[in-house]
Amino acid sequence: MAIKRVPTPAGDEAWLVTGYDQVKALLADRRLGRGHADPDNAPRFVDSVVLGRPHQATEEEENERHAWMRRMLAPSFSARNMESLRPRVRHLVDGLLDDLVTLPQPANFHEAVSFPLPVLVICELLGVPYEDRETFRGWSEAMSTLNNPQKSQEGFICLWTYMGELIERKKKEPGDDVITRLIEGTPPGQDESIAQLSAGLLFAGHETTVAAIDRGVMLLSLNPGQWDALRENPGNIPNAVEEILRHRSPVTTRSGDSGMPRYAMSDIEIEGVHIPAGDLVLLDIGQANHDEVRFPDPAAFTPRESNPHLTFGHGPRFCIGAPLARVELTEVFTALVTRFATFGLAVDVAQLTPRAQQLVGGVAELPVRWTAP
Repeated sequence: MAIKRVPTPAGDEAWLVTGYDQVKALLADRRLGRGHADPDNAPRFVDSVVLGRPHQATEEEENERHAWMRRMLAPSFSARNMESLRPRVRHLVDGLLDDLVTLPQPANFHEAVSFPLPVLVICELLGVPYEDRETFRGWSEAMSTLNNPQKSQEGFICLWTYMGELIERKKKEPGDDVITRLIEGTPPGQDESIAQLSAGLLFAGHETTVAAIDRGVMLLSLNPGQWDALRENPGNIPNAVEEILRHRSPVTTRSGDSGMPRYAMSDIEIEGVHIPAGDLVLLDIGQANHDEVRFPDPAAFTPRESNPHLTFGHGPRFCIGAPLARVELTEVFTALVTRFATFGLAVDVAQLTPRAQQLVGGVAELPVRWTAP
């Protein structure tokens, strides 16, 4: 059944939506959002401050808030602007791989490339000092912890406070960066909103892309025929990237039902199911991306000519960072297949340590081996 009632990891109840067509329709439905009329009593998805609790908002306020955010960020994160970053991303990838090949094998690709690349890029975009990366990395991991609400809240407060201090510095010393443009384009007295938005951008701008890079290395390691095909035809890498984005991780990080949490801000009828206002809805993009009606042989890792996955959402809430993630992933895997004859996991995938208590999941380490062309 594409829509059913399930318990959430936090112990409340939600509607789990798994079918591709149903998830796509609800992603575009403005009656679903992250706001709730009574957030203190709203059903919870997880015990993390990230996606764990809604903010207070009516449907109108939620849509106004979202429109403001898109209006403020769209120019900076446009596909054209992200494409203009490609040479810089390529340069960063080359530098990280130059450093990687000096390490003894096996080397930890997660620490050498997957983590630093998205952090370098998002820091430059936002205007966040890269030298602070280990500090905000710790806060990001704390705030996305699933089983410790206090730790999650403390991490969020630290990151929010850090952003507030950075905003004050940029008022005195503005730069050519997103945070400065947010300050200049927002009426006075909105520093808390800018800090919260900036904290969210910093978190989302590296955590999800780190996990996607690691996932791509795992998938290509498990499918060496695809590695060989990409070595012969690097022009097919954009299709491979879309397949990496569509696929689940080979490493299971959490058990039970999960999904993107949203709240019904008005009553919704879908597929004969009545979802009352205030109910929690989990849009399971992972299952939707493996709906065999839309994706023949969905478990196979095969770069596809048509790949309308929902990893970045759909409709008015399509992920604003999608063009950036695509540039980063394309440059990483283009560099890998052109620089190495072989490249892949140095251990069986079952030996990898999942980040089981982190919202984004992923792995703690990714040991790899390689050979030169």
